[in-house]
Amino acid sequence: MGRLVDGKWQTEAQFAGDDGSFNRQETTFRNWVTPDGAPGPSGEGGFPAASGRYHLYVSYACPWAHRTLIFRRLKGLEDHIGVSVVHPDMLDEGWELRTDFPGATGDRLYGLETLKELYLKTDPDISTKVTVPVLWDTERETIVSNESAEIIRMMNSAWDGITGNTDDYWPEAMRDEIAPVNDRIYDTVNNGVYKAGFATKQSAYDTAVGALFDSLDWLEDRLSTHRYLMGDRITEADWRLLTTLLRFDAVYHGHFKCNRNKLIEFPNLWGYTRELYQHPGVAETVHMDHIVRHYHYSHPSVNPNRIIPIGPEIDFDAPHDRARLKAA
Repeated sequence: MGRLVDGKWQTEAQFAGDDGSFNRQETTFRNWVTPDGAPGPSGEGGFPAASGRYHLYVSYACPWAHRTLIFRRLKGLEDHIGVSVVHPDMLDEGWELRTDFPGATGDRLYGLETLKELYLKTDPDISTKVTVPVLWDTERETIVSNESAEIIRMMNSAWDGITGNTDDYWPEAMRDEIAPVNDRIYDTVNNGVYKAGFATKQSAYDTAVGALFDSLDWLEDRLSTHRYLMGDRITEADWRLLTTLLRFDAVYHGHFKCNRNKLIEFPNLWGYTRELYQHPGVAETVHMDHIVRHYHYSHPSVNPNRIIPIGPEIDFDAPHDRARLKAA
């Protein structure tokens, strides 16, 4: 893993700070696509929704990028937003746009070899982490956003006038209720597995893994009376949580030492995960081969010999009984 500093690539050896804790850095690009190009909540304006103008760079392995692929499918944006998929291995050059792994597409716009070249195309003197997802504007040839939580909110509504798809996963009347649920899940679950996995001191690990399983216990209890996180309606909170749950038993349980319990040992969370996976179109966004390969091959500080494990076998297609639940 590495970063660009004044346009120069620097390789970084570890993810944790001096106190042994993993700290995720803020994303750099926070512009918004809006229906008419007006400025969004952050950044600058000038990014109107249009068919074919924007392109998404993703990793199938990355849970943050996976969110955007799910929303692209749910909102009927496949014909309007193109996609380039990076190689699952993230090594000294960062994310690479090679094609020698099934599903890795290479760069479908410019034929670039690495994702850092795309960041440099935006600004040759940039200082930033080089992360996915990236929402790219082909007209202005710049990055609109690399913040997944904001990209999915753009996808939720900005293109509705083009697609006619008005499904709303961030309903205005529920936003104040959704926010604290998102916040806890992000801090202790989505990011919590990384805090545990990349900790380099016991105290940092203990803090992170304790908070993680406190939240999984809380979610298990919540989902005993709620079909979805906010009741009987699927919202962005569910899709934000799902991408972590899908990776839990295959990666986080073993590779990141999040092993107090497996996901399949939480009856409500496991049934909930299967229901969301089986939602129309979602399964096609899940590529477990990229997920397992990326984590075990790209983190030598965690798995120095890069041994790719054989399992576990996980049946996300198994029947669930979530329809029995009504809103609490």
